[in-house]
Amino acid sequence: MNTSPTLLSTKKLSVAQKELVLNTGLRLVEYNAVTIDFLEVKGPENTISNIIFTSKNAVHAVFNQKSLPFYKIENSEIRVFCVGENTKKLLKDNGCNVIEVAYNASDLAKIIIKRYKSDSFLFFCGNMRRDELPDLLKQNNISIEEQTVYNTYLTSNKFNRLFDGILFFSPSAIRSYVSTNNIGESILFCIGNTTASEARKYTDNVVVANRPTIENVIVQAVTYYRNK
Repeated sequence: MNTSPTLLSTKKLSVAQKELVLNTGLRLVEYNAVTIDFLEVKGPENTISNIIFTSKNAVHAVFNQKSLPFYKIENSEIRVFCVGENTKKLLKDNGCNVIEVAYNASDLAKIIIKRYKSDSFLFFCGNMRRDELPDLLKQNNISIEEQTVYNTYLTSNKFNRLFDGILFFSPSAIRSYVSTNNIGESILFCIGNTTASEARKYTDNVVVANRPTIENVIVQAVTYYRNK
């Protein structure tokens, strides 16, 4: 008897997200491939009126401590730049004045270089942040101060099996998974091009979501197996 394909999610899903998978007859295994530890957020060394967020984790880290006196990010005079529509929504939910949003960090850097070259920026990031954005800004003589507001830790979990498909939501999750597991013939469903670039180091069986959301990664996987 043929069995339904099994997906591994490298992030624990919400009830609604699980239902998107299970209601199609696919089977699901899930775990958190990475863990996040929020750090103490300190004030910037200089007066900064432009703040960059490239992940929701950074937003959560800062607004968990938003009672700190220097944080008046809700003030419309503070301009916020971010990556991803979900990050933008979270920022707006916290009262921020989001003036630029891009699909990835490189695209955001290009926008800043083109339109805001004379400004200074504070970049809230994680310890595993990628280099593209700060490097591009520094190469174009744009002042950027970085503050690490959360740490990402790889969570190893050995699976004694292979999966038909694996859902990945960050490059670090891929590094975590392959540290103790083989990709084999699994199809890797990735939330964006940055994650997909990491995935292609291990396999050509990569499908990229057309929107950088967890739901769209699930939809890509469901559609893939429905059409097989």
